[in-house]
Amino acid sequence: MIKTQIKNNIYINREISWLDFNARVLQEAEDENVPLIERLRFLGIFSNNLDEFFKIRYATVKRIDEAGKGGKSELGGIRAKDLLEIITNRVIELQSESLKILDDIQNKLQDEKIFIIDETQITNVHHEFVKDYFIQKVSPALVTIILSEAVNLPNLKDDAAYLAVRMQMNSNKVHYALIEISKSMDRFVVLPSIDDKNYIIILDDLLRYCLNDIFNIFDYKSISAHMIKITRDGELDFESDFSKSFIEKISDSVKDRQTGDPVRFVYDKTIAESTLQYLMNKMNIDSTDSIIPGGRYHNRRDYMDFPSLGRNDLLYKKYNGLAVKGLSLEGSIFQAIAKKDYLIYTPYHTFSYIVKFLREAALDPTVKTIKITIYRLAQISHVASSLINAAKNGKKVMVSIEIRARFDEQANIDYAEQMENEGITLFFGVQGLKVHSKMCVIEREESKKIKRYGFVSTGNFNESTAKLYTDYTLFTSNQSVLKDINKVFNFFEFNYKMYRYKHIITSPHYTQSSIFKLIDTEIKNAKLGQFASIRLKLNSISSYTMVDKLYEASRAGVKVQMIVRGICCLIPGIEGMSENIEVISIVDKYLEHTRLYIFENSGNSKVYISSADLMTRNIENRVEVTCPIYDEDIKQELIDTFNICWSDNVKARKINSSKKNEYKVDDLPKVRSQYATYDYYLKRLQS
Repeated sequence: MIKTQIKNNIYINREISWLDFNARVLQEAEDENVPLIERLRFLGIFSNNLDEFFKIRYATVKRIDEAGKGGKSELGGIRAKDLLEIITNRVIELQSESLKILDDIQNKLQDEKIFIIDETQITNVHHEFVKDYFIQKVSPALVTIILSEAVNLPNLKDDAAYLAVRMQMNSNKVHYALIEISKSMDRFVVLPSIDDKNYIIILDDLLRYCLNDIFNIFDYKSISAHMIKITRDGELDFESDFSKSFIEKISDSVKDRQTGDPVRFVYDKTIAESTLQYLMNKMNIDSTDSIIPGGRYHNRRDYMDFPSLGRNDLLYKKYNGLAVKGLSLEGSIFQAIAKKDYLIYTPYHTFSYIVKFLREAALDPTVKTIKITIYRLAQISHVASSLINAAKNGKKVMVSIEIRARFDEQANIDYAEQMENEGITLFFGVQGLKVHSKMCVIEREESKKIKRYGFVSTGNFNESTAKLYTDYTLFTSNQSVLKDINKVFNFFEFNYKMYRYKHIITSPHYTQSSIFKLIDTEIKNAKLGQFASIRLKLNSISSYTMVDKLYEASRAGVKVQMIVRGICCLIPGIEGMSENIEVISIVDKYLEHTRLYIFENSGNSKVYISSADLMTRNIENRVEVTCPIYDEDIKQELIDTFNICWSDNVKARKINSSKKNEYKVDDLPKVRSQYATYDYYLKRLQS
């Protein structure tokens, strides 16, 4: 068994740190204080996270290993081959734990008169319903593949699960088949209730119940079906065919994912050994792939959509997004932000302000130009429809749409084609860089002069995720800031030019140097005997250069408080290195997505919101924008929200301490920061 290794004992490997994050998600599924159906949904999130991890991160490590590189410099001091084994062992451990949690949840659901039954528990009462459901809804969409030695196995989709069927024929021969369980089918079938009891059968078991209906032309004496699932390398490989457009290359690469190399194979551990070996040989699964024995069901990400059955008592209480004091959805947003800046903090505030702003711009005769960046849009996007509306009204609309946004490529391609057809000018990022910045500039003619209005955000302009992700959006008419942001749009158009910015901080040119300068100020102040502090709220920190700089600040006496949801390669509390650094992570009802930087600056705090995490990709390989906050009220508001999160002693975990994911415990009154933040804004609204 290979032990977890840490480079020089001062960094945590990013893949190991990510698995620790996903273990925090699993803690939510285990937490008995979380509503029961929400616990199931956290299991789904845990599983979905693992799928993406194997498609991208595990696949990347495997590529490094297959290229014959040790990978130590890229992987925090661990050889790629060893890291693959560490990951597999850790995932097997987490999967085993998740199955125990699932059993516990299902037992508790029975106490609530909700029964998840299998094919052996279908009663006469449900027999006709199940058979009819199969004939009407399942059978027409079913893909069944008969396997033979003479026929090669077709490429299995990595977004589907399969039932591996073994038929023992009366002739004593063995035949194999695969039944594809497509994402398009509802995984949970709600059966008619009996005596106030709710019954649900998973589609896999419904298929097991109907195996004879599928294979009745075969003369078998016994039949069995076990779940398997394959995960493929999800990185995009681009052709050098210059005759193809950028969109065509991306589209072809997305299709190629379905034939990418396998990186993980999960199977029902009760499957017959002969069946398992037959399938592995057919699929060319080898020892460098992660082979994981699992339970009866895979694609447990589907638990994210477990039916609520009308049981609101088993779900989180729903909160409607609040209004922002002084900013009306019924009046003109332009007129409001002409007077002062406003901060929107979704989902505590309603996302409707962003849509209202764009709709107002689409209709306002004085608006001449709209420029916006798009990374991930909702399936049905009011943002996109507002931009199309503006184009129809003769506005010049310029959209930088990132069609390389991972796993949203096809959706963004579809929207890009729709916008292009409506006359919107599109920019597909910058060669070699993803555009991850979140910003909008609107140019309006006032008294024969152009005045700019706009917003900068930490999150995607996506109505769906805005209900689940915490994000800041700053509305402003500050002409100096918007002039800088407009230069970023110029960079999309003329990216051979280098632009200078007086206010915002941008990647890839200035983020590292600018943040280093801010940290150096704190170091200098600490050495002068002044109180110096850095407070950061991030999704991830994996840049060793940034980690080293924070270690330098700690050694100088700067107090560093960090709230990091996901990957954290920094280790706090190392004597002589990081004893002035504390790190917590909050995993709760909402996904913590904000990026907030606060520097003490001798009592005159410098505060920024950003699209950038402190990862190498955000610093060097993306277009990112970090925006200063000049309004003193908003500055204090952001500091307040950070402090609320920092005081969390219910959902906060200590990161990279001696005990993994240990909950932060103190003797202070209980603070659950997401609930406390909602209360904070409710009081502001009522004051």
